[in-house]
Amino acid sequence: MTTPINESVTPPKDAAENAAPASDFIRDIVAEDNRTGKHGGRVVTRFPPEPNGYLHIGHAKSICLNFGIAGENPGGICHLRFDDTNPAREDVEYVDSIQEDVRWMGFDWGANKFYASDYFGRLYDFAVQLIKLGKAYVCDLTAAELIEYRGAPTVPGKESPYRNRSVEENLDLFARMRAGEFADGAKTLRAKIDMASPNIHLRDPAIYRIRKVGHHRTGSDWCIYPMYDYAHCLSDSIEGITHSICTLEFEVHRPLYDWILAELNTPCHPQQIEFARLNLGYTVMSKRKLLQLVEENLVTGWDDPRMPTLAGLRRRGVTPGAIRHFCARIGVTKYNGLTDIALLEHSIREDLNQQALRVMAVLHPLKVVLTNYPEDQVEELEAVNNPEDPAAGSRKVPFSRVIYIERDDFMEQPLPKFFRLAPGKEVRLRYAYIIKCVEVVKDATGAVTELHCTIDPDSKSGGATAGRKVKGTIHWVSAPHAVDATVRVYDRLFTVPEPDSSANGCDFKAFMNPKSLEILTNCKLEPSLVEAKPETRYQFERLGYFRADPIDSVPGVPVFNRIISLRDSWAKEQGKP
Repeated sequence: MTTPINESVTPPKDAAENAAPASDFIRDIVAEDNRTGKHGGRVVTRFPPEPNGYLHIGHAKSICLNFGIAGENPGGICHLRFDDTNPAREDVEYVDSIQEDVRWMGFDWGANKFYASDYFGRLYDFAVQLIKLGKAYVCDLTAAELIEYRGAPTVPGKESPYRNRSVEENLDLFARMRAGEFADGAKTLRAKIDMASPNIHLRDPAIYRIRKVGHHRTGSDWCIYPMYDYAHCLSDSIEGITHSICTLEFEVHRPLYDWILAELNTPCHPQQIEFARLNLGYTVMSKRKLLQLVEENLVTGWDDPRMPTLAGLRRRGVTPGAIRHFCARIGVTKYNGLTDIALLEHSIREDLNQQALRVMAVLHPLKVVLTNYPEDQVEELEAVNNPEDPAAGSRKVPFSRVIYIERDDFMEQPLPKFFRLAPGKEVRLRYAYIIKCVEVVKDATGAVTELHCTIDPDSKSGGATAGRKVKGTIHWVSAPHAVDATVRVYDRLFTVPEPDSSANGCDFKAFMNPKSLEILTNCKLEPSLVEAKPETRYQFERLGYFRADPIDSVPGVPVFNRIISLRDSWAKEQGKP
């Protein structure tokens, strides 16, 4: 989808039809503004990430909200704007990944892509204007002194000794800052507001700092850069944003947002609206902490399938439709809270259940020899591709004398209510025969190496005893036809719901789940998976949902990632005494 500038954004079909919430307080504000003509009937939103890391599931909520509201209103526009005002932490890699993630989520900004760096010249001119109005001054306090002078929420701040410099002196010093005459951190440009304000953000905040670092777009053209609070509101105004939607921590910044725009008398004064950010259990949502995991090699990268990044979720096999549905399900509120990750997992399962092809795979193989089945015989049995989708049809799976079953599906001394295979017991093989275990073969250590079983030859579909009932049904793979594969079983990255909570101490890494990744190298798959494509999701029957890894899997040598298990095993664990 390509959207020309000044044309509306259309949300993805499934998001609009199945996942869009009926209403929330932000949509109610937009609807009332449209009714009263507050913004001339225009709806212009923006998604404004800083290019200092990869986007995560929390950003997906903002993407869906901003692009969604624009798409729901006739003529609505949503800008993608990179707030690239801190070159020391920014990189083109992040710019590229953000664009890829937004497109993957199903949205497109068309020609409405902007950068705060597009406005560096205008932002500088606005700062000069503030100085001329007597509303900004150059300050020589160090960073530590700035914090000391700022005070505390219950303690008024102290005025800088440089606060009453003349307009002429401030203009001269600011020009010399711009020319690179002073060292990093030697001076800042501060707004002159109120050092006694109960809102710390109004206590003469810094709006420019010296940072002699090359910028990924402007190179060495600038050695002073605007602070986020200053650049953000003016960028919104320059672009004609009507509704500046941001997360709740910026509520206390709103008076500064409004002060800057009012003092400069800008022709467009966007309306800032705050909503609760997504805090998701069993993970961390701070880009700084996610970067720490990457830099310390605690994960394999930003796209590690255990990461809550959109790149990680995409590589794992989660679909954008599942994420959009999750964002709609949790809604938009004004109150911070912790969202149970089980809600995200439920949306993923619900989405995959409808589209994933059913196949058979054995992750922990145990060899089974069917002693009364002809050695040279191979049957092609009919298997259903997806019972949720009749149009998915069926496929043929080979059946032979030697098969593999899951090791967990056999127990030599079965516990009560164990209805799978055991000595002298019967189970049905999925799509095939009823078998009975007649012999257990062990090695010198006493470990079970293979089972000898017999089949009921009339128990297959269409046979005389096809309707005979047994309590267990298990999956299998024909040994001569099995495809060898590596399967990576992923789980939650942390063992506690809030690993970075102050209640858990300071080291969130101490709660990393040692079982978040299990690599299985001797897996046996049915032959249809030998050239599995990453874009196809599969349900390995009775095991979970999987997809071929888009980087490491190649035709003939498949590597699969588990997207998610069939059910929430964590809930079961939490229920244990």
